[in-house]
Amino acid sequence: MKQATEVSAGGLVTKDGKILLVKMKNLKGEYVWTFPKGHLEGKESPRQAALREVEEESGYACEIRASLALVRYTFMRDKRLVRKRVRWYWMTPKSGTAKPQAGEIYDLKWLPFDKAGALLRYPADFRLLDKARRISA
Repeated sequence: MKQATEVSAGGLVTKDGKILLVKMKNLKGEYVWTFPKGHLEGKESPRQAALREVEEESGYACEIRASLALVRYTFMRDKRLVRKRVRWYWMTPKSGTAKPQAGEIYDLKWLPFDKAGALLRYPADFRLLDKARRISA
């Protein structure tokens, strides 16, 4: 079986006791709520990619407050096993307004931590939400 490795970075963006969620489509075409993230481009560092991806997907230019976690998981895409690594950061917005990325992000919401958990589906997202809640308190 062929394998691939992907490296991404993303941000858990918080302000005023709320966290930012984005609505996107998963590989099955289903809508899911999660946190903004994306692949590293060129010689980008994970920090640079996370800041760029959050701004592209949400419209918010942010600053990194702390590193949160390195999450590893595997999934199948086109009958290939993909090993994924995602570096996550806790961020706060510096400027910008809500502007979902056309064709990729279908909606975004600022929600209190307890309400955000009700929309999440991925096991790693629940752990990240808990870390962000503790670190941003």
